Amino acid sequence: MRTVLQRASRASVTVDGEVVGGFDGPGLVALVGVTHDDGPEQVATTARKIADLRILDGERSASDVGAPVLVVSQFTLYADTRKGRRPSWNAAAPGTVAEPVLDAVVADLRARGLTVTTGVFGAHMDVELVNDGPVTIVLDV
Repeated sequence: MRTVLQRASRASVTVDGEVVGGFDGPGLVALVGVTHDDGPEQVATTARKIADLRILDGERSASDVGAPVLVVSQFTLYADTRKGRRPSWNAAAPGTVAEPVLDAVVADLRARGLTVTTGVFGAHMDVELVNDGPVTIVLDV
């Protein structure tokens, strides 16, 4: 599993002109890509890192301050661009595999007491955020 985690002062995701998730105030945006062999171990580690990394103001975590998290599916994180001009998506898990794994990450974060909003899996989404810092971390689990 690969996640781009960004500290944001606000964020939203819009589908077909409707805001479906987001937050206004300090929080985290997690763009999450799933590969073929991701399972419960990767879910638990990814959720723990998102919740517990001390990257908010004052070296605090989302768990420490109850910061909201916006989770957005991002299969393009597994783009292979080593050859030619057209990325290969072979390393990204198909939707039937990726969606339940992504749902498990969201469920794990919510079980930790965090407020989590999401995009719409497989939809064309407009993701808007104000990166605070900027702080952007890539998690490879």
